[in-house]
Amino acid sequence: MVDLKAKPYNLDDAGVKWVKDTIANMTIEEKIGQLFVNMGASTEPDYLKSVVDTYHIGAVRYNPAPAEVVYEQNKVLQENSKIPLLIAANTEAGGNGACGDGTFVGDPIKIAATQDKKYAYEMGRVSGVEAAAIGCNWSFAPVVDLDYNWRNPIISTRTYGTDVDTVLEYSLEYMRGIMESGIKPAAKHFPGDGVDERDQHLSFAPNTLSVEEWDKTFGKIYGGLIEAGLPSIMAGHIALPEYVSKFNPNATVKERNMPATLSKYIITDLLKGQMNFNGVVVTDASHMVAMTSAMKRSEMVPTAIAAGCDLFLFFNDPDEDFQWMMDGYKNGIITEERLEDALTRILGLKASIGLHAKAKTEIMQPKEEAMAKIGLAENKAIANEISDKGITLVKNNENIFPISPAKTKRVLLVEAKGHDGGFGKFIAVMQGAKKTPVDMVKEMLEAEGFEVSIWESPMDRIMKLPPEEQRAAMANVYAGKKPISELTSKYDLIINVAKVNASTDQRLQFAATKGTPDMPFYVHEIPTIFVSVQCPYHLADVPQVQTYINTYDDKEATLRILVDKMMGRSEFKGVSAVDAFCGLEDTRY
Repeated sequence: MVDLKAKPYNLDDAGVKWVKDTIANMTIEEKIGQLFVNMGASTEPDYLKSVVDTYHIGAVRYNPAPAEVVYEQNKVLQENSKIPLLIAANTEAGGNGACGDGTFVGDPIKIAATQDKKYAYEMGRVSGVEAAAIGCNWSFAPVVDLDYNWRNPIISTRTYGTDVDTVLEYSLEYMRGIMESGIKPAAKHFPGDGVDERDQHLSFAPNTLSVEEWDKTFGKIYGGLIEAGLPSIMAGHIALPEYVSKFNPNATVKERNMPATLSKYIITDLLKGQMNFNGVVVTDASHMVAMTSAMKRSEMVPTAIAAGCDLFLFFNDPDEDFQWMMDGYKNGIITEERLEDALTRILGLKASIGLHAKAKTEIMQPKEEAMAKIGLAENKAIANEISDKGITLVKNNENIFPISPAKTKRVLLVEAKGHDGGFGKFIAVMQGAKKTPVDMVKEMLEAEGFEVSIWESPMDRIMKLPPEEQRAAMANVYAGKKPISELTSKYDLIINVAKVNASTDQRLQFAATKGTPDMPFYVHEIPTIFVSVQCPYHLADVPQVQTYINTYDDKEATLRILVDKMMGRSEFKGVSAVDAFCGLEDTRY
């Protein structure tokens, strides 16, 4: 059973008494409700009140909105919940994960490229200040996965790289920074993403390391964080088959490949048993395919708690899921002892934040004081420092820099594309219309005196035609080849810019046309620069490119710093925290 006087809770007698008394006075409906983390569907007060009254939820995670909106939402939630709530944000890259106008500090992979752990601390600190200001007290960060498979689309920029000691050190610094503001971090995604090339949102994706390999890598990271007092862990829908076989040599193939969130061997025997984790375990989102397709949802909901997870992330249908959790308790899937242990951990985490010692109306900071902490100029300046030190010149085989209007006045910008759709499209819709990286770079280069054109592919032009003309145009697409001299006579420099969001993969995709500028065949005909503003692994698809840069994000300030570096006003300082050559010999020459 959990020890509330030990780390990560460190409660005094009064805190322990509050936890025990609160549990003793809860109805069974309230106990079952505490196991759920709700995803807010609305910020309207009536909706928020109905959720806490009807389902007695223990925690909330919401999508970022403007700081004032989130503040008011969290105020309503805390003032109307019988038991104080854990309110989580996704501050993986800064305070922008808590509110839309919060500070983006930098993705972990970019911070690692600076080779300075102070920026991991600063990301945690800024995240904590801004998230706490608007009423958050819990964060689903840091990401402590290892980028072992360059084909993995979901964590390519979300990790501190491939070096175990770096990931541990930087994660500890992030934890230190965010906990200064009373925010409790949840490291993720246990038992570790980045080995398989698939995405748990869409498919099964196990961690296939041997017991010995896991202990030296992910086990070392989580062990170090637990030793430092990590309060909570998010379990990923990631199987760890070799460890299952360690605990049960006769385990079936299905048992070996059950996601951790549904595996007692991984959560109870490994994490809470062998590794002595005394904190809270929350599942990753319960609608992800790797979890929700593993068994009937009516079984899956209570099985997650029975396996050792303490909090269940997101309802599908609240009435169904609540009833299925209740049924799981009544029919013995969730034992009385397991329910008591989960509730003790959940309430212990709340008490460790001090929520038990505050009146409902005193949990939130004064609004004016809170709003003054969001998006401060000095915090945005940290992001610029990270860009300056993190942007990485991965491949520099033709010494093209510095560029200038005097040498390469006529520039063609080419947008390199990936799959259209998937999670990236969802993010684009959520963020709203914004300038593309190509548009921003064009404006910046023109301001420097370059003549800049943006390539429009034949396929894009064809799709603008009336339907009756498209077929004929498509049939002639291969007739559109042009002499090489037409390209070299028009342009002095070609810059490819790739922003490829995560989907089933994060690879570059090329149109059916060949011999056109959207595919960089011309690297020996005309000076060519390839810039990836997101995925650091695009060299695998354009190995012929002689000059390749990773910026890791497409923020306007980042691209401005990129232009300064290309023009020689600043050095390229970043050192890649992953193998950007993807382990392939042909990407290097």
